[in-house]
Amino acid sequence: MYMSGLMRLQKFLSSGGIASRRAAEKLISEGRIKVNEKVVTEPGTKVDPLSDKVEVDNLPVTILKKKKYFLLNKPSGYLTTVKDPYKRPTVMDLIPKKFQEGLFPVGRLDLDTEGLLLMTNDGEMAFRLTHPRYEIEKEYLAQVKGTPSKDDLYLLRTGVVLEEGKTAPAKVEILSSGDKMSLLRIIIHEGKKRQIKRICAAVGHPVVFLKRNSYAFLNLGNLKPGLYRSLTEEEVQKLYRLLKLP
Repeated sequence: MYMSGLMRLQKFLSSGGIASRRAAEKLISEGRIKVNEKVVTEPGTKVDPLSDKVEVDNLPVTILKKKKYFLLNKPSGYLTTVKDPYKRPTVMDLIPKKFQEGLFPVGRLDLDTEGLLLMTNDGEMAFRLTHPRYEIEKEYLAQVKGTPSKDDLYLLRTGVVLEEGKTAPAKVEILSSGDKMSLLRIIIHEGKKRQIKRICAAVGHPVVFLKRNSYAFLNLGNLKPGLYRSLTEEEVQKLYRLLKLP
């Protein structure tokens, strides 16, 4: 149960399992949120969870009592979204309907990218996991064309200039290399759109295959593609400590 008291609208929406705080701010700015029957477009607006009526697209929002945390091994061919207007497969199709209420993916993996994806209805946790301030490491295995030179590796390890600015340094290791392909282990803590693919392409080694292997201290273990598991209570508590959540 939540105690009476004002909270920011975007935090209320994330606590209600509508979206992460960043995505909630976008919903607010688009005029899709009503508070007590009036459209609100200011993200800093405060609401009382126990007395104010909040709606998204004219549907009521309530704070969910039970938090859910799942680790999914996403296969290629699934969109990382809750709904798709074109009826394409989404990661929600891999989770039983009885768990889907309020659930959303933490961050995003491209359609053809595989690997570890967290799903939850805990908006505050999702916000902190994806915010660069918390520097949560994500490890990827990337098969790329060619073999990166020492100069290429230096650029990846010190930061690559993209359209929106220079990336934070990545940890990069060549696991194997052949005449045409190399396998890299890349660890980043940022979440720029398609970041791994873009930094590899920028140094002349386009990604052919990409898989996220771990997120913070969580890894796939023996979980097969398309399957999921609940996080243990110990894992959830460890995430809370890592993210400095109350």
